[in-house]
Amino acid sequence: MNVTDKTGKKLSTEEIFQKGTRRFEDIMRELFLYVVYILGFFPLSVVRMVLYRLSGVRIHSSSTINMGARFYEPSNITIGKDTIVGEHAVLDGRADLVIGDHVDIATGVMIYNAQHDIHDPDFKPVMAPVTIEEYVFIGPRVTILPGVTIHKGAVVAAGAVVTKDIPSGEMWAGVPAQKIGDRKLKNPSYRLRRKGLWDIIG
Repeated sequence: MNVTDKTGKKLSTEEIFQKGTRRFEDIMRELFLYVVYILGFFPLSVVRMVLYRLSGVRIHSSSTINMGARFYEPSNITIGKDTIVGEHAVLDGRADLVIGDHVDIATGVMIYNAQHDIHDPDFKPVMAPVTIEEYVFIGPRVTILPGVTIHKGAVVAAGAVVTKDIPSGEMWAGVPAQKIGDRKLKNPSYRLRRKGLWDIIG
């Protein structure tokens, strides 16, 4: 039996076995991520956080992820203290994703650290870590692309697409995001919330 890959190359028995094994692993990973996504609609925050920790997310006990978040490779995601991640966020852990303390991430934010190289003949994936430092605010439906660092106290306006690093204390907006001003609060020290044991969506 002749079996070929997508480029037409004939595969040996060993290569067929290896591809079959990888495909099975991919299916099991997709199933696992789907289960994590479904469990993310559990209405009690304290239960969701336990489930997320069991899936591999490293999240401080004072932080929360609201309902409906979607993860890719949860084990590479770290979230600091007193941080809020809004409903239906996408958190990509295919490379390291580090979110610091007192970060406010609004509804529908998408953070990616993997994408395809559109210039590569094989459309190969490329990955780069994303870091969001303390006291950052990210508005609703912002998209953050691979390799970006958003530095302390920066603000990203709703709907922006962040393609490069944002310096500390700056305000950015637009597609692609550009600087629109500076944050007046120079030395933030606030707390975002007092976490309750039975928060419903918080």
